Amino acid sequence: MIEIDDAGTGDLVGDAFIGFYRKNTKELLIKTIPVQLFYEEPWKKKAPYAKAVELVKEAFKEMNVSPNELVKLCRGNIFDKVRSYFLKIEQYYQDAKIEGKLQDAVERHYINHLRKLGIRSRNLTIESGKKRYFILFDWVCKDFYKREKYVKSGFKKWKTTWRDKAIERFEKIQKSNDNSKKD
Repeated sequence: MIEIDDAGTGDLVGDAFIGFYRKNTKELLIKTIPVQLFYEEPWKKKAPYAKAVELVKEAFKEMNVSPNELVKLCRGNIFDKVRSYFLKIEQYYQDAKIEGKLQDAVERHYINHLRKLGIRSRNLTIESGKKRYFILFDWVCKDFYKREKYVKSGFKKWKTTWRDKAIERFEKIQKSNDNSKKD
């Protein structure tokens, strides 16, 4: 049986990752969806979804997955085109909530990626959600124009709400830094 899970696909910053785990052999493989595919134009064309299919094909070849081998696929929407692909090739799969070894491994991989980008917050954990969003958002705000390239800018709310808030916060930080240098 193969499990497939993702990390970072819904987060604000950084690459996203897809993990593959064969339980009986403990074989683990992690593939990358580059952040650039989440920029506005590629996002409109659903490039990350197409990349997910490409990565599944690569991983299945590397892991020698057979069509009758059960695949437990994370329910996330990044796998929508993967589901269509599985139906087309008649791959045996089930949508599932992925927990345990694979989920921990792919989330840790994503957190390590964020650490390499320079995100140092002690509060950054493998738990996704609102808390992690604001840790990433705050990091972007601190050096907005240098860090915006790491933002998944194709997300609608980034363009309509959060980008302006990030610039505003960045400018406040700059003003505060300028004032403290004068004192």
